[in-house]
Amino acid sequence: MLISGAIRTLGRYMLLMRRVFTKPDNWRMFGRQFILEAQKLVIDSIGIVCLISVFIGAVCVLQIVLNMGDAILPRYIIGYTTREILMLEFSSAVMCLILAGKIGSNISSEIGTMRITEQIDAMEIMGVNSANFIILPKMAALIVFMPILVILSIGTGLIGAWAVAWLTGEPPTQDFIDGLQTFFEPGHVYYSLKKGCFFAFLIASIAGYCGYNVKGGALEVGKASTQAVVTTSVLILMSDIILTQLLL
Repeated sequence: MLISGAIRTLGRYMLLMRRVFTKPDNWRMFGRQFILEAQKLVIDSIGIVCLISVFIGAVCVLQIVLNMGDAILPRYIIGYTTREILMLEFSSAVMCLILAGKIGSNISSEIGTMRITEQIDAMEIMGVNSANFIILPKMAALIVFMPILVILSIGTGLIGAWAVAWLTGEPPTQDFIDGLQTFFEPGHVYYSLKKGCFFAFLIASIAGYCGYNVKGGALEVGKASTQAVVTTSVLILMSDIILTQLLL
């Protein structure tokens, strides 16, 4: 029963995505919606991304220093390890988990409200592809601008880590900077950006699906938002394992 329900859900999701990925009826309207969604979903998320990343970078340095203790290891290892944590995992996967809660619930609740207030039905009556008109600009804006959020997360996380090293003197600032430059692999940046874009697709598409298929009233909108966040978080964690094996 559970498997058949999952297959039906996957089928409805694929059918919705087929409607979403069609040519927009009006490119000018799509462009305006794209800009509005970029402002609402991405630019408004810059503050929380930078704030969380600064503190995570700082905590990484403190934890690594604490766990290294008096081990006979070069101090540049602290900067190197912090960089790898932020670049390979936190700024792509963990940050997208956080954004799934903020952006995913926003998308799901907005589309769900449009459904229960019959705005989507009105679009369908007028011959508008409502799935394409509503979901595609959100998805496109999030995928296109997610690399900016990933880069900002990495940069601000390293700034927070450097600030702790400078304030505490452990590790020495120069050793920390040397660690940031040691064994640097540019491919790791592209790996992080690719993961971020894929997770952006999951966030927008799953939240759009949950909101688009709301039935009932305001209570169901809240349930759909919760379902969107939980489902997206689980799929991000599962796909993170697969992408790590494929891309690295």
